[in-house]
Amino acid sequence: MLPPPKDDGKEFPWWLVVAGGIAAFFLWRIATDDLYSQVLSTLSRGIWLTIFVTVVAFSAASVIGLLLAVASLSRNTLLRQCARFYVEIVRGLPILVLLLYVAFVIAPALVAAVNWGLEGLGMEPIRTRDFPLLWRAIMALTIGYSAFISEVFRAGLMSVDEGQVEAAKALGLNGWQRFRLIVFPQAMRTILPPLGNDFIAMIKDSSLVSVLGVMDITQLGKVTAAGNFRYFETYNVVALLYLLMTVSLSLILRRLEQRLRRRPG
Repeated sequence: MLPPPKDDGKEFPWWLVVAGGIAAFFLWRIATDDLYSQVLSTLSRGIWLTIFVTVVAFSAASVIGLLLAVASLSRNTLLRQCARFYVEIVRGLPILVLLLYVAFVIAPALVAAVNWGLEGLGMEPIRTRDFPLLWRAIMALTIGYSAFISEVFRAGLMSVDEGQVEAAKALGLNGWQRFRLIVFPQAMRTILPPLGNDFIAMIKDSSLVSVLGVMDITQLGKVTAAGNFRYFETYNVVALLYLLMTVSLSLILRRLEQRLRRRPG
């Protein structure tokens, strides 16, 4: 069996030409067909919500994931075991199940806990409906992706040569200085490509928030198709919008990987 060809970025991307041609065809249909243009006008309201959900959830998940990765590499056994428990349990749940569990189990429990504290202070309780479904969805995506991102950070931190850490110790740097100046900058070269892949995956998984009625691209597509009964045209535009975001980000990420690969050291 022959080995797969080396992906050095020099092969002409015929797949991109075909994909670009298909995208150009649908963009032409949007520009010339009233139905397509109306569908795009409706769905465009969900683009910014999709981007908002993805950016906020991914940013929060990255912060939590980094903390989990550091805890999983800690010398403290309790911290390590707590981090592993969180990561393994959350990674074992489908994102859709986690989304429903957070929205209809964890969120009401949080509201009940807050109300217990408010009652102790003699304040008016809040209602579960006051916890917006949008933020429940963001919380679920944050929890779900933080477990996967923590493994990315952990692998990146472990990839740093131990000799670099020993040299930093010899220079008198404390633990925080070693992490900030030596370990983390070098680990980022390993972390960035898979982290970018997780961001692209979250864009696609953000479509799951439509099950809660959040008006993202997918939900608006469902509502539009249910109203005009033109499923072919509506879901063509839905698919086109997601593909434009994910493929363009994939190309940017691939270029970044090539630059990091060529960078010395």
